Amino acid sequence: MPKRVGVIGGGRMGAGIAQVFAAAGASVTVVEADRAAGVSALERLSATLRRAAARGRLAEDPGSVLDRITLTDDIAALPADVELVVEAVPEDARLKIGVLAAAEKAVGEHTVLATNTSSLSIAGLAEGLRRPERLVGMHFFNPVPVSDLVEIVVGPQTAEGVRDAAQSWSAGLGKTAIVVRDSPGFATSRLGVLLGLEAIRMLEEGVADAASIDRAMELGYRHPMGPLRSTDLVGLDVRLAIAEHLHAELGDRFSPPQLLRDKVARGELGRKTGQGFHTWEESR
Repeated sequence: MPKRVGVIGGGRMGAGIAQVFAAAGASVTVVEADRAAGVSALERLSATLRRAAARGRLAEDPGSVLDRITLTDDIAALPADVELVVEAVPEDARLKIGVLAAAEKAVGEHTVLATNTSSLSIAGLAEGLRRPERLVGMHFFNPVPVSDLVEIVVGPQTAEGVRDAAQSWSAGLGKTAIVVRDSPGFATSRLGVLLGLEAIRMLEEGVADAASIDRAMELGYRHPMGPLRSTDLVGLDVRLAIAEHLHAELGDRFSPPQLLRDKVARGELGRKTGQGFHTWEESR
């Protein structure tokens, strides 16, 4: 396992990534946009660690894990000797390219750079790097601490040693890694989004209500979570952005339904706002 890790972005995904590495013993530096965002990230981490401890999913005191996490609002403050930096900023290619380029300038030449993108091209995100061979996709899933999967995405220039390190670190976190080639939506988003979009169309057409559509996949096909509840968990805004990207890359089968666009426009983004295709009592 890496001894030092950087995580850029302290939202729900970034906080989860920081948590699992810190719980595995790594010293983690989390980079947020500003002090206020950093305070929110720390509160989020503290709350999730307490819940994990209460459920018996943490091997030590939450405070001990939290002590291994440092927050900063400056990418240049990343320790030069970090072995891995994972960016977990919003799914915007220009933003991610800039963040990764800034991280590369801050860290040593042997640091692995990873992107948590769920759909964007690894080759495209590597365009701003001096050494694109050090970039790999490490697509974690929400909620990170209890999800079993990491999707390792290998770009055309990703070095074999970087791929192997990402696989080894994923295993060290107790997760199963799959390796996929850099392509639009990779494996998981491509399949997951397609199923989710069809479920939204069924709801839009009045085929069944949201609970019934989800229950059909949970009980009939043994999915642990139905496609509409899953969309709520991911975030309707995030799913819309991925669908629009896949629509542009792969064609009309990924065209976002109007119902999805309408809900995003109304701010009904899923669990994080308390309302999506389901109502959530606990919102961010």
